[in-house]
Parts: sequence; structure tokens; C-alpha cells
Amino acid sequence: FFSCMKMKQSLLPHESRRRWRRPTCSHTILYACGLSLFLVLGRLSFSPSLLRRGVARIPSKLRTSSSPRTTRCHGTLSAGDTVLVTGSTGGVGQLVVANLVAKGYNVKALTRSEEKGKQLFGDQPGLEVVTGDQRYPETLTNALDDVDAVVSCSGTTAFPSKRWDGDNGPEMTDKVGLQNIIKEAIKHKEHLKRFVLVSSTGVVRRKQFPFLIMDAFGVLEFKKQSEEFLEESGLPYTILRPGRLTDGPYTSYDLNTLLRATAGNRQNVEICREDCLNGEMSRVALAEAIVQAMKLTCTEGEVMSLMSRQGDGPGAETDKWESLYKNVLGE
Repeated sequence: FFSCMKMKQSLLPHESRRRWRRPTCSHTILYACGLSLFLVLGRLSFSPSLLRRGVARIPSKLRTSSSPRTTRCHGTLSAGDTVLVTGSTGGVGQLVVANLVAKGYNVKALTRSEEKGKQLFGDQPGLEVVTGDQRYPETLTNALDDVDAVVSCSGTTAFPSKRWDGDNGPEMTDKVGLQNIIKEAIKHKEHLKRFVLVSSTGVVRRKQFPFLIMDAFGVLEFKKQSEEFLEESGLPYTILRPGRLTDGPYTSYDLNTLLRATAGNRQNVEICREDCLNGEMSRVALAEAIVQAMKLTCTEGEVMSLMSRQGDGPGAETDKWESLYKNVLGE
């Protein structure tokens, strides 16, 4: 972390260079303390009584204007439908691809490197590796052809890292790139059944401690802007805001290994509307939550936060996920 804060300005991507100010000693200490507190708070859980009062059910009249409900007329997904997965070679994206393939969906895995995609996923029935770069819309022209749904798993690190190399900072990844794929999806809105966006907890609370530390370079701000862009697009959307991701990332495993991945003893899932949870989220459980959300009409037009908790969860059983989602959404 300290090495990131001391990076020379010339090493930062262009969009971050405009914002860069060499941190003072007090700034560095503040960031370090804030990040430490963020990680501690991330492990906090809510008591059952609090869940009953404020999380399990929130009346529809308390929904904020930033999350309008769309018309429920776009249908749900089922085996045989085709799903485009962006960020497919990332930690969550790989698990979503593996989950969809296992459940009988046709998958188009969007990646910048065809070689990397084929090396990772191999030759699987119903799986097509599609080359494209979300930062450049001209490369996405055919990506959504014959696609029934889009799952966006793209993202980058909150602080300067090697992943920022080549203009891959938060603005280009979480704003420009994501909004480009949404614009392309709008062209196919007549037959698109769902657009699932994996965002992050803290996007609404980004001005509050400790999330303001995570937003030091704008990652939460750009994610929130893209959420709003999707909400106003007219597409049938579902936005999921997971906590700090655990399990993996599985960025060096083959597809068969991914299919055997589990969330350990933290398989229970806590969900609430809006940006209202603190904690961690298993990548394995998140991938399952994404796939299950696409199969349910009740999740369309909804924004939800997800966290992993100790205990048994819904696993891969659709009826349990449907009950969990409906209980939270008051349906």
C-alpha cells in the first residue's frame, strides 16, 4: 500500500495523473489507518434482530429515486439462452462462465486476448471466446449478436497497481469501458432479457468513512456513475453490490477446477436493498447469485448488496434463491 502511495506521477495512467498529488506524511498515515479500519469493519456482521428490522424486508415506499423499478416484461433466462460475460478472465468472471456452462447456457466470454481466453477456458461445448476491448467501442460491434443477457464482471484495483498499466485505471475500466458495453447493449434492447452489473458496496457511502479511503482514486465514484447510466438506459437490469471479495481470485485455474470451487463454511448469503451492508463476499457465492438472479423476474430493476455469512446457504438451488430474493424485496 505504501509503495502505491509513493509511486511517481509519470508511472500512473493518464486519467489518474491529472488528479495526482504527492501525499504528505499525514495523508499516508490517514490512508493506512482508514484502510485498516475498512478491513476490520468488513468483518462485522449484523445481529439477527437488526436483520429482521432493517435488512430482511424494506417496504417499497422506502426505495430511493435512484433505483426505479423497470416494467416486468422482459422475461427470465433459462438453459439454452446465450449470455455475454465481460471481464470473463477475472476472478468473478471465470466463475460466472463456469457456472453458466455447467447449467447448460451458451456463453460468449469477452476478453482482450483470444489466446488467453482459449488457454483458460479450453474447447467447451456452448462456450465461445469473443475478442473485444470495452475501452474501444469499435471492437464491440459483434459482441452482442444473438445474446440474451449480459453479465458485467469488469473491474480494476482501487489503488495504483500493475493492473493499471496500459490505461486500465478506474475511469477507463469502471466508467468508460462499462458505459461502452451498456451503449452497445442498448442497440440490442429489443431482445435482451437482462443486464447484470457487478458493482461494489460503498458506492453510495463513498463520502463516508471508511469508504472514502477506497475511493481515493475514484473507483467507487466511477462505479456509481455507471450504475446510474445503466438505470437510465431502459435496459432490464439487475445491479449487485458485493462486499470485499474472498475465495481466489481463481485467475490461474482451468475450467474443471473452477467447477469444483466452493465457499468453504461461509456459504450463507445476506442480501439487502441499496448500499447497506459491510463485510466480505465469496466469489463462488457471488457467481451463483448472479446466475440465479437472471432466472427470476423479481430481481429485475433491483439494486442489492450481498455479503457472505457463516453457515449453510442456498447453494445452487433456485427455489432457495428465489425465496431469499423475494424475502428481501418484499414480494
